[in-house]
Amino acid sequence: MSTALVDIAPAKINLTLRVLGKRGDGYHDLESLVGFAGVADRLTLQPAGKLSLDVTGPFAAASGPVQDNLVVKAAAALGERKGGLKTGHFTLEKNIPPGGGVGGGSADAAAALRLLARLNAMAPDDPRLASAALRVGADVPVCLDCRVRLMRGVGDLLSEPIDLPPLAAVLANPGQPVATRDVFARLNIIGNKRRIDTVPSMTEALIDFLKLHDNDLEPAAINCEPSVGDVMLALRALPGTRLVRMSGSGSTCFALFASAPEAASAARRLQAENKEWWVRATTVGPVAVGG
Repeated sequence: MSTALVDIAPAKINLTLRVLGKRGDGYHDLESLVGFAGVADRLTLQPAGKLSLDVTGPFAAASGPVQDNLVVKAAAALGERKGGLKTGHFTLEKNIPPGGGVGGGSADAAAALRLLARLNAMAPDDPRLASAALRVGADVPVCLDCRVRLMRGVGDLLSEPIDLPPLAAVLANPGQPVATRDVFARLNIIGNKRRIDTVPSMTEALIDFLKLHDNDLEPAAINCEPSVGDVMLALRALPGTRLVRMSGSGSTCFALFASAPEAASAARRLQAENKEWWVRATTVGPVAVGG
């Protein structure tokens, strides 16, 4: 196969995120309702003999050294599980802010695994893909098929796909990355909380449900980077805002709206008032990926 393969890597949105407790190995047991946005990185794989990667796009400079990129690590992890893995040259168009709590790197890694699966005639449900995904990072498994799911444990326990309506949203990032390890170092909300059993499938009931299930990492993230709090205040002040939340460990936050036109209007206003921020109107739900 010599034709380049292309896939997208949608931003992961933590609609809820609860810390259920701390494990004996030092990690935390989490529970998160995860959806995906219509904002994505773009990954191209040109089949070749040697694994390599170029990064382009508006956030290329902020993506760090190529050898540390999760695309490269995903290919290496899959190569450990499948002998004779065919690889090639990846080109990553980086459109999602790194360190923004929307799983940009994890989504890129998942896209790399999907492309390598296509190149190597591996089935999408090949267990070696899920194993490699978890080896790379906690958020990578849920990003493999970009369907709405409950994610538990350290990312290793995924529910069956959940049928949710697409939610109109505005994403906003202040341009300041937040390190996940720093957020967890400041975390002081740990306890045995009631797990989510069912998720409403109608929009109004879903938004009411989300209001009862917040993101436990928000206070620690704001402590690490106060501009996260500024973004949340600005989102709450927008006309039509139904819910405001931080995604993941920050610094990207989102607001939900009743309709896409309302979200688009709110995004224009927010961007005009905060020209240095990254702002996008989008929807959150499942996203079609793969070839």
